[in-house]
Amino acid sequence: MAAAMALQVMAGGGCCCQRPVLGAGRRRLAVARAVASDAAAAKVSEEEGKVRLGGSEVAVSKLGIGAWSWGDTTYWNDSEWDDRRLQEAKAAFDTSIDNGMTFFDTAEVYGTALMGAVNSESLLGGFIKERQEKEQIDVAVATKFAALPWRFGRGSVLSALKKSLDRLGLSSVELYQLHWPGLWGNEGYLDGLADAYEQGLVKAVGVSNYNEKRLRDAYARMKKRGVPLAANQVNYSLIYRTPELNGVKAACDELGITLIAYSPIAQGVLSGKYTPEKPPTGPRANTYTPEFLTKLQPLMNRIKEIGESYGKNPTQVSLNWLTCQGNVVPIPGAKNAGQAQEFAGALGWSLTGDEVEELRSLAREIKGIKMPIEES
Repeated sequence: MAAAMALQVMAGGGCCCQRPVLGAGRRRLAVARAVASDAAAAKVSEEEGKVRLGGSEVAVSKLGIGAWSWGDTTYWNDSEWDDRRLQEAKAAFDTSIDNGMTFFDTAEVYGTALMGAVNSESLLGGFIKERQEKEQIDVAVATKFAALPWRFGRGSVLSALKKSLDRLGLSSVELYQLHWPGLWGNEGYLDGLADAYEQGLVKAVGVSNYNEKRLRDAYARMKKRGVPLAANQVNYSLIYRTPELNGVKAACDELGITLIAYSPIAQGVLSGKYTPEKPPTGPRANTYTPEFLTKLQPLMNRIKEIGESYGKNPTQVSLNWLTCQGNVVPIPGAKNAGQAQEFAGALGWSLTGDEVEELRSLAREIKGIKMPIEES
């Protein structure tokens, strides 16, 4: 996925710079943030429906919304972005806000100018502005830096971030993440994240698609700067539990890093709408084949049975299963209002411990999904 996204990006900038000396003002800011951190923890615990991102001061809704599909023409939307899809995405945003899902995740490479695409950051920024003109809303925005081979040093992170902020129409974002591990120069990228945090351009920083070793190294480097590593965004769902097996989930729990789960319903497969006779189309068809969907049926049948006892559908059960793992914020992608409304139904209730383990046990029987980016 990362390689495909990298090919979409049409330009990247940056420079190699010396590490700046932390002035007295910034030292005071770092101390103030550390002191405020404890107070923020208490405050978040009182805010119904919100969780704190790692050791940061940022509180987000327990369920976020992924904006990968907004404006995209290479993986989603049948290679076409038009006014109907734009209006549907806007409705997804508004419905999410109306249902208390106020955390939105995007990236500079989502919907880059290719094949008629529209940048996801620009769309999200427009949606926020339109809604803010009607009423005051509390929105938390996360976006990502693309670790492209031609980007070097900490300066490239700050340069990309400022362009993202321009597209979003914001002076800062709640969370800025390294989208994937770079082929080289990752230490410089991490330093760039810390610089952005110290300059107040971001309220929290994180990484994405980092395996356990990379995660621990990043945590240690950020800790030396006095900057908490707030999140690691990885692929995690009931049928893709690699974070449980490769040490990433355990490391997140140990270090106090929030695991943000993308593709939490396996790109729609756990919704139950696909069958061996009716598999997904487009790029997803390469992974979720009729053979795979046949193996998935016993698990899907049990998800449906459990859901019926709660008055919930498979999507809602699958998302709730993730929230039951603790220290996990799922970010399903909502393309329309109906999907956003459906996701909201995953909140406010909980599977039992026995049900959580039963579904995990059934899911262990399913093999065949590999995401090599996390092994890099």
